[in-house]
Amino acid sequence: MANPYAGEVALVLDGEGCVMRLTLGALAEMEAALGADSLVDLVTRFEEGRFSSRDVLAVIVAGLRGGGWEGQPSDLLTAEIEGGPVAAARAAAQLLARAFALPGEAG
Repeated sequence: MANPYAGEVALVLDGEGCVMRLTLGALAEMEAALGADSLVDLVTRFEEGRFSSRDVLAVIVAGLRGGGWEGQPSDLLTAEIEGGPVAAARAAAQLLARAFALPGEAG
């Protein structure tokens, strides 16, 4: 069970429930993978609906890693995310919102 007050988001991957969380290390890995100028740019893209599937995948991978997943980004290429791409994008956006929310503002 994901704890929104700890910045966690639930995701069902290949029928298995996972908890995602953006740790500082996971954020740094995501930033490097995307070659992003800043995380603010990435958050802004999500807020404005201008994100790409690559953005979604990077956030999901980072969140899974922060939750203890030891897989590789390539593992997600054939994985089934319950709810499909829309659920993946929603989970990624929620993960970013929770990671950058002020205490007591868990989204």
